[in-house]
Amino acid sequence: MSLALASVPLSAAQAKSQAIGYLSLAYTGKRLSLNVLCSAAGHYIGTADVDGPVSRESAQYFRSYQAASQALARGHWQQRLYP
Repeated sequence: MSLALASVPLSAAQAKSQAIGYLSLAYTGKRLSLNVLCSAAGHYIGTADVDGPVSRESAQYFRSYQAASQALARGHWQQRLYP
């Protein structure tokens, strides 16, 4: 992921309310939907494209897919502002 911040027309809160990745939009220009993804550290809310994961959007990791899914559905997660 490039660290050059692109011009982002949405705030982090607007992106979250539209269920798109703020960091993926800001750093890659890709408007990708939020999904539950998994890494060695645990489940997280992030974005992916056909090539794989693009951004980790949630500040926290979740112990299970179900916990992350519930957090995403209810909006009970914290948006990361930097990669």
